[in-house]
Amino acid sequence: MSFADRLAGFFSLTPAVSSSESVTTRNTATSTSLAYRGDSHGVVGAEFVTDIGFSGHSTSTSQAMGLEADLGEESRPPYIHAMIAGGIGGSTGDMLMHSLDTVKTRQQGDPHFPPKYVNLGSSYYKIWRQEGIGRGLYGGWLPALGGSFPGTMLFFGTYEWSKRFLIDHGLQQHLAYLSAGLLGDFAASVVYVPSEVLKTRMQLQGRYNNPFFESGYNYRGTMDAARTIVRQEGPSALFYGYKATLYRDLPFSALQFMFWEQFLAWAQEYKESRDVGMPFELLTGGLAGGLAGVMTCPLDVVKTRLQTQVNTTNGTADQGKTTTAKAASPSPQKRNISTSSPSTHTPRPGAVNLQTSSVMRGLKVIYQTEGVGGWFRGVGPRGVWTFIQSGCMLFLYQRLLRQLEVWMPLTEKERAL
Repeated sequence: MSFADRLAGFFSLTPAVSSSESVTTRNTATSTSLAYRGDSHGVVGAEFVTDIGFSGHSTSTSQAMGLEADLGEESRPPYIHAMIAGGIGGSTGDMLMHSLDTVKTRQQGDPHFPPKYVNLGSSYYKIWRQEGIGRGLYGGWLPALGGSFPGTMLFFGTYEWSKRFLIDHGLQQHLAYLSAGLLGDFAASVVYVPSEVLKTRMQLQGRYNNPFFESGYNYRGTMDAARTIVRQEGPSALFYGYKATLYRDLPFSALQFMFWEQFLAWAQEYKESRDVGMPFELLTGGLAGGLAGVMTCPLDVVKTRLQTQVNTTNGTADQGKTTTAKAASPSPQKRNISTSSPSTHTPRPGAVNLQTSSVMRGLKVIYQTEGVGGWFRGVGPRGVWTFIQSGCMLFLYQRLLRQLEVWMPLTEKERAL
C-alpha cells in the first residue's frame, strides 16, 4: 500500500486499501470497521491500527508521524541528475567568485617588495583599471571552467554513491556525510588540480606581455601554457601542490557537506516541508561553506605558506639569480605559488620561512612564531569567499535537481540503479 493510499484513508471512515484488493474484501473490511466503531480500538487491515474512538486525534497524529517519516527519509536523486546539477551549480559558483580569487592570487604571488597589491578593494580596482576584465580579473577563466565543471560532476556523483553505500551499510549519518565528502573531493582532485595549476599561473600573469605586473610567467594562452609546462617541467608539474591541496580541501569538503545536510534537515523540520524556499536554501549552503572555511583556515594558511616560500634547500647563487630574472631566463617557468582556490591567506612581509614541506610541521612553526593568530590569518576573506561560493553552488544544485525531475523523468527501474 502506498503512502498516498494510507494518507487518503486517514480522511475517510473506511480504511484505505490498495487497488489489488477485491470489492468483497473492501466491503468486509468496512463492515468490520463499522461493527467495532463503539469499541476503543479497531483493527484496520494487517498493517496499522487506528484509534476509532478518537478518530480526529488519530488522524492528526498519524499525519504528523507520516510527515516526520517523510522528512526523515534520505533524499536520493538519480546519479545523473546529481552530477549534472552539481556540475552546473559548482562551476557557476566558481565563475561568480573568479575575479576575487584572481585578486587573492596576485596578492599571495606578488614578488615585489613593497607589494603592489595590498588590500582587496584597491587591488581589485587596480587590476580592473590597468588590465580589464577578460585577461585581468577573469584571467584563467577557461582552465578554471574546464576543471570546475567535470570536477564537481565527479564530486557529486561520488558523494551520492558513497553516502548511500555507507548509510545502507549501517554507518551513522553524520559520519557517512563526512566520509562521502572526503571521498568526493578526492575523486574530483584528479581533474581540478591540473586545471588549478593552469588557472593560477594565468591569473598571476594577466595579459600577455603584461606591462603592469611581472609575474615570471608569459604564456600566450591556455593551450600555450599547458604545452610549455609539460615541455619544460614535465607532466608532473600539472600536479604541483597536489598533496598540500588535499590536506586542505578534503577536510573542507567533508565538513561542508556534513554541515549542509544537518542544516538542511533542521530547515526542513522548521518549515515542515522538503521545499524550504530560496532564503533557507541560500542560507544553509552558505553557512555550511563559511563554517567549514573558518574551521580549515589553519590548513589554508600553511598550504599557502608552503607553496609561496622561497626554497633554499640547495641554496646556491645561481638559484637566486634564476629567481630574480625568471621572466628573461630560458629556464622553466616555475614559481612556488598556490595552485588551489580559494586561498585567501596572504603571508605578511617578513613572515618566517617554514623550511619544510610537511603540513604538520608547518602548523607547528607558525604557532611557535606567530601564535594562534597566525593560523587564522585571512580568516575573514576566506569565510566570506566560502560562504558566497557554497551558498550559490548548493542553491543551484537543489533548484536544478527539481527541474531535472521535470525535464528528465526517470522510470522506477532507472531510479533504483
